[in-house]
This record gives sequence, C-alpha cells and structure tokens, in this order.
Amino acid sequence: MGCFRAGEDGFELDGRPVRLLSGALHYFRVHEAQWDHRLAMLRAMGLNCVETYVPWNVHEPRPGEFHDVGALGRFLDAADAAGLWAIVRPGPYICAEWDNGGLPWWLTGELGARVRSRDERYLAHVERWFAQLLPQVVARQHDRGGPVVLVQVENEYGSYGSDRVYLRALTDLVRGLGVTAELCTSDGPEDHMLSGGGVPGVLATVNFGSRAREAFGVLRRHRPAGPLMCMEFWCGWFDHWGAEHVGRAPRDAADALREILECGASVNVYMAHGGTSFAGWAGANRGGGALHDGPLEPDVTSYDYDAPIDEYGRPTEKFWLFREVLAEYADAPPPGLPPAPAELARPVTGRLGEWAPLDAVAACLGTPEAEHAVPPAFEDLGVDRGLVRYSVTLPGPRGAYPLSAPGLRDRAVVYVDGVRAGVLTEDSPALPGPVPGGARVELWVESLGRVSYGPRLGEAKGLTGGLLHERQYVHGVRAAGVELGAFEAAHGVPSEGAGEGRAGLYRGVVEVVGAGDAVLELPGWTRGFAWVNGFCVGRYWGVGPQRVLFVPGAVVREGGNAVWVLEVEGVAGVAEVRLGALPGAPQSRPFP
Repeated sequence: MGCFRAGEDGFELDGRPVRLLSGALHYFRVHEAQWDHRLAMLRAMGLNCVETYVPWNVHEPRPGEFHDVGALGRFLDAADAAGLWAIVRPGPYICAEWDNGGLPWWLTGELGARVRSRDERYLAHVERWFAQLLPQVVARQHDRGGPVVLVQVENEYGSYGSDRVYLRALTDLVRGLGVTAELCTSDGPEDHMLSGGGVPGVLATVNFGSRAREAFGVLRRHRPAGPLMCMEFWCGWFDHWGAEHVGRAPRDAADALREILECGASVNVYMAHGGTSFAGWAGANRGGGALHDGPLEPDVTSYDYDAPIDEYGRPTEKFWLFREVLAEYADAPPPGLPPAPAELARPVTGRLGEWAPLDAVAACLGTPEAEHAVPPAFEDLGVDRGLVRYSVTLPGPRGAYPLSAPGLRDRAVVYVDGVRAGVLTEDSPALPGPVPGGARVELWVESLGRVSYGPRLGEAKGLTGGLLHERQYVHGVRAAGVELGAFEAAHGVPSEGAGEGRAGLYRGVVEVVGAGDAVLELPGWTRGFAWVNGFCVGRYWGVGPQRVLFVPGAVVREGGNAVWVLEVEGVAGVAEVRLGALPGAPQSRPFP
C-alpha cells in the first residue's frame, strides 16, 4: 500500500520522491474489450499513471436512474493490473469535448445557469450522484491497496465561475464520502483562473500546451510550495465538423514535454490515447473568442486528438519521441509493445436494402406526439441525443410569407406539404422562399452536440425561439422526439422499400471474413448516425474532416453483421457501406 502524498517540493511515496508520468485515457471512449491493450500501450510509452474523467450524463441518464456506474471501478482495476497508478477526475463537470461537459441534459434543463454553483438544488443532485460514484473510487485508493493516488475537485472552474462556497462544499462532500487520497484542482495558468478555481489546502495544477516555465511561474505566484504538475499537457487538439483537421508536429510536442519535465514537474499527457466519442456523445464549442458567443462548432466523432497513441490504438511518431523523453525521467525502462488487436482481414461492401422513412421511425421509436402552445425544446421532451420532429399546419387564409426559426439549435431539415424546402441553421434560420398559409410544415431538428465549455454551457436544443410566419408566432405545433438510445429496437421498424436516396433508416447485412478492428466508410451519405450490430459507432457528416468511423473489433462478427444507418438529409447514389481496413499504418521503430 504505502503513503502517497503531496510534499513541499513534489509527490512522495513513503517519503521517497516520485514523479507522476500520467496519460489521459477515457474509459468511456474505448470499448471495454480494448482497455487492457490501451493501458499496456501507456506503459510501453513510459507512463506510470493513467488519468480519466467520469461523464455524469452517461451514468445517470434520468434523475435517480443509474447506469453501469461500476464501469469506473472495472477500469481502475484494469489500470491496477497494468501496473499504473490512477488519477480520477469525477467532475461533476468535465468538459472533455463531451456532450454538455458531462452534465446531464435534465440537470441543465431544470437549473440552467444555477449549475456549478452553491445552488441547493444543484448540490443535492451532485450529492446523490457522488454517493453512487465515489464508492468506486474509495475502495480503490492507494492507501487501501488500489491505484488511485489523486482525485480532482471540479474541473477548470476558474474558466467558468468564482463561487468559492461551491468549491468548498464540493471538497467537503468528496471528503465526507470517504476520499482520503490527495485532492487537486486544475486551471489555466492565468491569475483569474487560478484564483477562481483554487481551493485553500487543495493542490493546484495547471493546464497548457507549451511555455511550461512561464506557466509554472504563474502557479508559483499562487502556490509557493507543493508539487508542480501540468494536469493537461495538450499534445494535440480536437476537430470540428466542417473545419480543417488540427494536428501538432511530433517534435514540437516532444520538446514541450521535455520542458515540463526539466522543471521537475509531474505531467498528464492529454490525450495519451483519445479514442472515440461513440453513440453521439461528442460535444460542441462556441466560437467568438473569450466570450464564446459565436457560432456553434460541433465536434467530430473521432477523439484521436493527434495523440501519441492514435484512435485505433497504434503508436505514432509522437509516441516514439515521447517514449525517448519519458525514459530519461522514469525509474525503469518501459516494457515493449503489447500484441496489436486483430484487424479486419478483408474489406467488404454491402448494400442496405431495407428503408423506413423518418416518419415511420418516429412512429415506432419516438416519444408520443403531442400538441404544444409553443414549440418545446429537446429538454422539455426528455430528448438527450437525437432528433425532434416538429409539425404544424400554418394558419390561413393568408398569402405566402417568410418562415423562420429564430433561436434554432442546431439544424433543421424542412418539408412543406411533403416536399423538402431547405435546411435551416442557427446562421440561416429562414427558408429561402415564402410559404403559403394552410401549408403543412414539418421540421426535423437535430442536436449536433451540446456545448462543453464556456458560458453557453447547458443551452437548450430545438426550436428555442419559436416558429415565425412573417413576424407572427405559430402556435399549436406538434412534436415528437426520437432518442438515439431508442435505436436499440431499430430492428422493429417496418421496412417500406429501398429508399432511393431519401432520408430515413437504412438497414442491411454485411458478410465478414476475418473479423477485427475496422472502419465504416459511407460514400455518398450526407449526415446521420451509424450502428454495427446494435453498437452506435457515432455521427458521420460529409463535410469532413472525418471521413470514416472506427468500429472496434469486439463489435465485428465473423459472418453476417447488421448495419443500420440513420440518414437525416439524403444519399447520393446507391445506399452502400463498406467495412474497410484501418487507414494508414503505425509508426514502427526499433526499441532504443
């Protein structure tokens, strides 16, 4: 067991100086069957610790309804078996480019801006959640023979708020529920962030991607003593739909890592292995600079992050450079690479010949349709990730007037009298032409991911500003939601033919010889979600930069594999998909 603590100058284990060489790996972004391999890859890179967030919204999808909270415990056990210490960052807010920053939709729908504050109702929800979650951590703390050496209080709170009463209440709650491990906070290396996010008596750490000496100098102004640690060393970055791919030169990242370690600091490489935001859990950002009041920037499904271990678990050039740097500061040489997971032996193409229109999908899998005085938000309908169909007959008699959806979040495909009339977005919320009175209007609105960072955290989705015909609000709108989670029963949606490129649910079977890790290619498809054997591999979108979806080998079967695709806008050409080999190749090197 031993005693792990934060000393005056650094971390100590039974009085002996130790350095945390950690890597971020989110258990919820890696298929459980591949945890052991990814953890072994961290060890092979030269790390002695793994860090993970915990997404509240995954584990409490409805108030008081808990789902697989034990996944964290199983992951920590796997880390222990791999010979790694563990840092747990349970939030309750995590950012992580995760939908709503990990906060449940129902929580922000109820409380709005009162989340992440001393608000009594918010704290009551946090206490109920932590009472379920933290026993997974407490039982696996280092002083009980487990791997957990550090637990974080909140996350980058100084970038959001300044409620010290809240931070103290959260600290006391964590301690009261049995966490005896060292506690920490993490914030940007700026005075207002460190003063707003710090807790007296709790270790403060900083997050940055470069200029370590400068960042630690700011930290030392606030904390003259204690371990130096970069809790998030940003060795890469994430991508947005419709933008260019973001990367970081391996040598530049390795030099920045070396500077951190030359300062005598501990480090958590963010990300060591990014993984994948399966099941539509990718979040979004807001542009517009420091105020984050600009356009929505939805995150892609891949969370590769240009990390040293790529999305498919393979070493990159950055991996080998990091390995060389870390070896200079480790107690022992790193082990070799673990055996790589099996890959798909033979690419295969299949046609999805069964089709059901979106209306049939809503009728079979959606929430009961009802009429509302004003259009309800997703949160009002209990919809987390997915689509909402809004429908109304415009009043008349009257002429044709502009139709608009101010406050739309995030994207709507509009049909007028059954004919597609256009796509509305936040930036373009009006149809290009007028719509006559008496017309039947249907809007299929999709959430592209809830904001995960900044003051727009927790904003509602759907027709949040109503529906206008000229300047007049339209009332009596009917709405039905289709949750992504409901697609576990998608096999029960009756087929109505081949689809001929239209929006809807497409299904088919792809025959595989030599199952293993693969990618799903969707040539000609526009935007939607895909499932392989009932496992949602995430959102696709033809705007890029992501072109394929990762399919873990544990999902792929020898023989027939059921593939479902929910296409929201339409298919150009034949409704075919391809299970292909992993793109590119790992960067192999002889061991130094």
